[in-house]
Amino acid sequence: MAEVFPHLLTTGLVNTIVLSIAATVIGIVAGMVLAVMGISPLRWLRAPARVYTDIFRGLPEILTILLIGQGFYRISADVFGPSPYPLGILALSLISSAYIGEIFRSGIQSVEKGQLEACRALGMSYGKAMALVVIPQGIRRVLPALVNQFISIVKASSLVYFLGLMVGERELFRVGQDAAVLTGNLSPLVLAGMFYLVITVPLTHLVNFFDDRFRNGRRKPTGPTSGLKEVTELEGKATTEVAR
Repeated sequence: MAEVFPHLLTTGLVNTIVLSIAATVIGIVAGMVLAVMGISPLRWLRAPARVYTDIFRGLPEILTILLIGQGFYRISADVFGPSPYPLGILALSLISSAYIGEIFRSGIQSVEKGQLEACRALGMSYGKAMALVVIPQGIRRVLPALVNQFISIVKASSLVYFLGLMVGERELFRVGQDAAVLTGNLSPLVLAGMFYLVITVPLTHLVNFFDDRFRNGRRKPTGPTSGLKEVTELEGKATTEVAR
């Protein structure tokens, strides 16, 4: 573990984070487009979004990564060189965008219809009402689910090693696996698993914190208060008036 720790820290951890963040950012942008298409009143926009989501949510992650990594290798080699790293990011982005699109769609549709109707009554266009009022509320409601999706992407990034990453592009699992094969010891894989836990466990608790904060608000809810105090004050005022 001591021998492989520097490689896991400087190479594996960095590449895992880069893969995960890049795939998440691209997935969020593409997912928002899919969500808007999915709730559009136009059928020719809803249908492609539904087909895309069904395909990339239905296929196993490893199959998608292999199809993208091997099927587009020649095109990627002409643009990015022999490194399969960009194809790994592309494959993870396609997978994450399908899930994130559904997360956004459910969040947007959870906003009360009266919000949109009120905006239209004030003279706002449909697009402006969605962009300024409905969509921001929907995104706020699904922030915990987005963090959960990022955790899934971090774990799915371990499958990119099937594309044969170069030495400097290896993620956590590949670094641990190579060390385990060379030494005949599973300790490097155990250490790689601990690195994954260091990333995912704090994020899991962060999700729970956000979820609790959004449900209960910043202030802790207080219990019901008795109305006897108000009744006593009213009786006192009534007695004073009678005395006068």
